[in-house]
Amino acid sequence: MNTLSIYFNGEPRSVPEGTTLQQALALLTQADGAAPPAPIATALNGSHVARARREQTLLAAGDHITTFQAIVGG
Repeated sequence: MNTLSIYFNGEPRSVPEGTTLQQALALLTQADGAAPPAPIATALNGSHVARARREQTLLAAGDHITTFQAIVGG
């Protein structure tokens, strides 16, 4: 199986080709041994990706995924 080289919170990582953002979050947070905080927000290459779009967002080589705690309120 071919892999993609990506960056997860600034660290180089590899995921299988065809991986979605949602799948990568599950894979990479398990690899770190910690569950992501809830709610978690994500950015892909500096642009916010809504939770509802993560499963449809395919990753490409060189992508940068950033996770951070979502801020709610107004």
